[in-house]
Amino acid sequence: MKYDKILIVCTGNICRSPTAEYILKQLLPDLFIASAGINATPNRKVEPKAILSAHKNGIDISPHIARQLTPQMCEFSDLILVMEESHIEDIALICPQARSKTMLLGQWTSPLFIQDPYKKSQDTFDQIYRQIENACKTWAEKLK
Repeated sequence: MKYDKILIVCTGNICRSPTAEYILKQLLPDLFIASAGINATPNRKVEPKAILSAHKNGIDISPHIARQLTPQMCEFSDLILVMEESHIEDIALICPQARSKTMLLGQWTSPLFIQDPYKKSQDTFDQIYRQIENACKTWAEKLK
């Protein structure tokens, strides 16, 4: 199956999923890549520590604003990548038919689950950035 439309999901859409979205957009520029949060505050800006972590690695995620996940987003997407196992369950409740196309961003890497750095130190954000980047590079290779 060809995956042309990828949706990346985390909890608030202000740390992990926008980071992964912007990394994957660089790695796979021909695909449609977006992100959303299961419990997002719409139009909220990205966490400043996430912006700094991405900036240190040459990526500007500051334009991103949070979006709440909807069933329509799930239906539109060919592949949904999530950070934690609980997100798979949440998506199945929001859009049951999307369960079969939902996978972990860390599916092919270690750690399998990418923990939420929200309200943690800059060092934690930097560590999570590296985990997300590693997972995105692995997915990009599989999706090419």
